Amino acid sequence: MPAVEQFARARVVTDDDSQGERDAVPVVLHYEPHHDPEAVRIVLPDARVRVFPRSLLEQGLRRPAGTGEVRVWPCGRVQTVLEFHSARGVSVVQIETKTLVDFLRRTYTEAMATAFAHG
Repeated sequence: MPAVEQFARARVVTDDDSQGERDAVPVVLHYEPHHDPEAVRIVLPDARVRVFPRSLLEQGLRRPAGTGEVRVWPCGRVQTVLEFHSARGVSVVQIETKTLVDFLRRTYTEAMATAFAHG
């Protein structure tokens, strides 16, 4: 079954970011229903891959969601923040909500097609 991939622009800030405000950088949102139908991945510019529940991303579009390593929350009307905690520090990714909604819509369409094909 095909994967869903969405290229996007995001602002990324990390603990070791001494430059403060940064220009938007490319990120890749990825979903593989045959590999893990409950997870999504985001590939950051430094090639770090963060994996977290698709449902967490959906919840975070409407209200703060998550604890521990991944947190997601709306930031105004057009942005969503994804916050990733690790032993290496904290990375904060700000991305357009519309991009995330489009990506999620495509993942659910693909998940349904995958389930139908195996059903």
